[in-house]
Amino acid sequence: MTNDKNILIKNIYYMLAYAFQVLKRNNYASIASEKFEHIEDLFAEILSRGISYQLKQGLYREYVPRTESLPTMRGKIDITKTIKHRIQCQQLLSCEFDELSENNIFNQILKTTISILLQEKIVAKERKNKLKKVLPFFVNINTIEPSIVKWNTLYFQCNNQTYKMLMNICYFILEGLLQTTEDGKYHMATFSDEYMHRLYEKFVLEYYKTEHPELKTSTSRIKWNIDYQSDNKALELLPCMQSDIMLEYNGRTLIIDTKYYSQTMQKQYNKQTLHSNNLYQIFTYVKNYDIQNSSNVAGMLLYAKTINEITPDLETSICGNRIYVKTLDLYTDFKNIASQLDETISYIKIH
Repeated sequence: MTNDKNILIKNIYYMLAYAFQVLKRNNYASIASEKFEHIEDLFAEILSRGISYQLKQGLYREYVPRTESLPTMRGKIDITKTIKHRIQCQQLLSCEFDELSENNIFNQILKTTISILLQEKIVAKERKNKLKKVLPFFVNINTIEPSIVKWNTLYFQCNNQTYKMLMNICYFILEGLLQTTEDGKYHMATFSDEYMHRLYEKFVLEYYKTEHPELKTSTSRIKWNIDYQSDNKALELLPCMQSDIMLEYNGRTLIIDTKYYSQTMQKQYNKQTLHSNNLYQIFTYVKNYDIQNSSNVAGMLLYAKTINEITPDLETSICGNRIYVKTLDLYTDFKNIASQLDETISYIKIH
């Protein structure tokens, strides 16, 4: 189990399953019944199954640029290099062309992640064996330095949609769990708050979309409630307000801002208080969205429970709008997590 956060490993699987619906397919379903001592084991199991499934469909191929000296022309000729061949009395043309290849960034990321998991001591032998079985299919694919991957440039289309979940798992491993040792080798650490927060936010959003279709669920951008006619210049300077989750039901709105911290409370003058910036942020969202001052817009800070003895729990009204601060316990059976999330929507169905 993880030490830095009180989260059951199995619950991380459920969070991933909601965040990436593909994990609910039959070839992944039995993962929920397995026991995992370490999160690396969970990722190794998901990757081995996902890659095995992908191999049945065939590894994704895309056109990659190549330069090669050939006896006949192909693609474009590199004049400079071709002249050098002539000077050396070689009857060759230096050609630049695109070739459909499996040796692309998507498969390179997969092979690199597999290689790192195989080096990790705490990954169970049985799961390493599963990864070893798929590795021979990557013999013509290069490994890469994880640091060079530009994740925001990966482009998904109809031909590689099945890679989307696999790339996200690799992202969590290579970016969220990986550390470099002094001798340049890699080892697994633990999830940082940054990466767990992204998963936590995505999970809560997708849970409501899946389990509560009666709600309108979105991640809406909130406009500043200013006079657009006279303050256009000011508007350009104001930061963007993007809600994590917005739930709407029968004219009522609940804006949820998810928070995942090692410490959910701050200490001021020997007193435990809520993080000031978090409270200011959710209040700003609510008041700018409720432009009619209808009081039908509420805000909620939804913290993931940590090892802190004090658990944030607050319900109050500020300037006519309800503000809630709640905590989601992730170190419990998943049905209890679902029950906590179901209870949350009562705030817009009752109040």
